[in-house]
Amino acid sequence: MTGRYVVHLPVVAPDLLDAQRLARVVAHWALVLPQADPGETTVSAEDEQGVRHRVFCDLRLPGGGRCLLRADHDGGCARRLVNRR
Repeated sequence: MTGRYVVHLPVVAPDLLDAQRLARVVAHWALVLPQADPGETTVSAEDEQGVRHRVFCDLRLPGGGRCLLRADHDGGCARRLVNRR
């Protein structure tokens, strides 16, 4: 039987924001794997794994896709990353 599983990959980051940024990069690379569901990516502190912080907005868009912008982003949703440097 096929089921959904979560792969926990500990990383070192100075704070939650940097951990979320790193998780976005890893999740986008994982898009090459058909088994990956990067929209559901979350981050938690090692000693508070029950407190998860969403990485992507992941709301459904017209046409069935999902928003790939960061969680709690400003403005409308999009399927592509917006570079705002």
